[in-house]
Amino acid sequence: MRKRVKHELLFEERLLVAAREAREVARKLPPGEKRELFLRSAREREAAVLINKWITSPGLKPPK
Repeated sequence: MRKRVKHELLFEERLLVAAREAREVARKLPPGEKRELFLRSAREREAAVLINKWITSPGLKPPK
């Protein structure tokens, strides 16, 4: 039996919160590799939100 998880926030909201938190951590770090990793993570999550919106949009038509 799989354990089900009831999320309080939508998928997009969870991604945006994680992106915001990653940017806050990056802002506190000195320039360097670790800071860039946090910034990349934030950008990837923001891109995932845009992709998810595009995929779930009602205007998207299935191929014929």
